[in-house]
Amino acid sequence: MSEPEAIELPAVFRIHPISYFAVFMMAVSALVLAGVSLPYLGWTLFVPVLAGVWVHRLRTIVTEDGLTTQTLRGRRSATWGQITGLQFPRWGAVRAVLRDDSTLKLPAISFRDLPRLSAASRGRIPDPYAAQDATAGSSSDEKTS
Repeated sequence: MSEPEAIELPAVFRIHPISYFAVFMMAVSALVLAGVSLPYLGWTLFVPVLAGVWVHRLRTIVTEDGLTTQTLRGRRSATWGQITGLQFPRWGAVRAVLRDDSTLKLPAISFRDLPRLSAASRGRIPDPYAAQDATAGSSSDEKTS
């Protein structure tokens, strides 16, 4: 099995920058609504501002010590010793399961980010794609023998 490529720490996982286009489209819609009736619909101008701040702040940071998540409400951290695994709910963000059975949401992390997350964690979080490739490679070796 090959070693994962080294990633410089801290590794920051963010929402894709194309999300700012959605914020721009929200701003255009809010301008139209506010133009219709500023006294009643002027509050809609704050929605794209809030969405832009949310997209800018939302991130997961991987360091040598553990994981730190940043949201609109603040930061929360967990050391590698506190993390027992990952949880992938059907709907919602990936969660790190902690020793006390609580969870830590990992914003901006999806299943496709797991190889990079595994490399950034120095193997503390296993890469399911590598495990699948190793299993597929061993089963094909058995068939050819």
